[in-house]
Amino acid sequence: MKIGIIQENPVVGDVGGNLDIALKSIEKIKNEQPDIVIFSEMFLTGYPPEDLLLRNDLYQSLDLSLKELAKHYPELHIVIGYPRKKNKKIFNAAGHIYQGEIKAEYFKQELPNYKEFDEKRYFSPGKGPGLITVKDKVFALTICEDIWYTKAIRQATRRGAELILNLNASPFHRHKLEERKSLLRKQAKKFSVPIIYVNQVGGQDELVFDGSSLVVSPGSGVDFQLPSFQTATGILNFEMKDGVFKLINRSEVSEVSDLKNLYDAIVLGTRDYIEKNGFSGALIGSSGGIDSALTATIAVDALGSDRVKTVMMPFKYTADISVEDSQKLADNLNIQHEVIEIQEIYNSFEKSLKKEFKGKEKDKTEENLQSRSRGVLLMALSNKSGYLVLTTGNKSETAVGYSTLYGDTAGGFAVLKDVPKTWVYELVNYRNTISQVIPQRIIDRPPSAELAPDQKDSDSLPEYKILDEIIELYVEKDLSLTLITEKGFDEKIVKQIVNLIDRSEYKRRQAPPGVRITERGFGKDRRYPITNRYFH
Repeated sequence: MKIGIIQENPVVGDVGGNLDIALKSIEKIKNEQPDIVIFSEMFLTGYPPEDLLLRNDLYQSLDLSLKELAKHYPELHIVIGYPRKKNKKIFNAAGHIYQGEIKAEYFKQELPNYKEFDEKRYFSPGKGPGLITVKDKVFALTICEDIWYTKAIRQATRRGAELILNLNASPFHRHKLEERKSLLRKQAKKFSVPIIYVNQVGGQDELVFDGSSLVVSPGSGVDFQLPSFQTATGILNFEMKDGVFKLINRSEVSEVSDLKNLYDAIVLGTRDYIEKNGFSGALIGSSGGIDSALTATIAVDALGSDRVKTVMMPFKYTADISVEDSQKLADNLNIQHEVIEIQEIYNSFEKSLKKEFKGKEKDKTEENLQSRSRGVLLMALSNKSGYLVLTTGNKSETAVGYSTLYGDTAGGFAVLKDVPKTWVYELVNYRNTISQVIPQRIIDRPPSAELAPDQKDSDSLPEYKILDEIIELYVEKDLSLTLITEKGFDEKIVKQIVNLIDRSEYKRRQAPPGVRITERGFGKDRRYPITNRYFH
């Protein structure tokens, strides 16, 4: 028995384009003569389609594409995911296509409704197992969340399923692959049945899908794995041995470092956001600091050096070494780099506001004017070039509002939005092991916004190690101020940080999206009311 698995990168809403991807993928492996080919969850629409599911014309496109797919390979069993509208209900479906028609459909039973998932907003749960027969062997169709519970697998195995096919659109976060492997081993062993886990790959807004499609067997565990963060196909050769399906062509799974997975996730999420939305390239405001250096490097790894440009916009508080390091980074990355002074722009703003500001002390307003001057320039350059502005703020800054609205938050995509500052350093050091592109002086310098004389981040914030730990406990683990303090943190600092996080929601709502790589990012994962008085 030969089974083909397709790990591809569909585009949400592009039903015709996704059909084309499916047909080309089958062409790649048809010479291997697979008996069955399996695609990922909701492949024809991409995942998640969100409110596109409420459009009736979407289902008309799907019907046409399914008919087109069915007629091309009549002798091949094809399993593919899509939404199905039936009796005014919408289902997350897996279809079995054979001999020019849909032979069977399975509807997902377990609908996730937490963090980034809101499937109960759209879908009704299915009932009963999805069994198909291929060469007299019984396979079970399951979809993503079904595999995290026992009901669907138990239903299928009690009715004779010999192999579980699991179609997925499972987003990445740090250590997610290890979680999947542990779960799949447990389920395969519990029900004494192999599981083929086929996952989507690619970026979709704030989500990134890692692929990492797997085969897990009851006795041996992980027998096969496709690469992470890239499109791929695989041919699985199974034989019946002692009444159980055994994978003949087991492939040794080489483990990669945690930091490589994180870095590759951000690169893929950035590339797909820019390319799927039709931008020509990426534009970054380069400060000579570590965040903009990492952002520019990721952009180059995502798009190539010929599609990335950095702009240094110095002011009187900008250190000479910041200008030098910004240029050095650009030289190392072989990208276009410009220097545009903002002194005259700032002076014009100050002159226009002179009457309104008369008699008032200088404060954060003047600092923010510097940042907003830079934001105006970057957006103008973006308009002229078709390059997307990538903002450079990290998760630590985003959490506590250490940013300027319409200044350093001005842009289209926030590459480091879900990357805590401590991880920024880890990722920079990891990237420099591949090639030394980020100057060491950038890494070693104390971080600073350079909006005031001798300004440092530490003037306003606790050291990042402490800050990031508090953010993780409060944002990702939902611990209370009291419980965080009991872990040994200073109560005054905890209270300060927690209140900053909650009071900064209005800034985050106006900030661009960015790649989610933690268990809980800002955005869909954490939806706090802007107007609220739940302060500590």
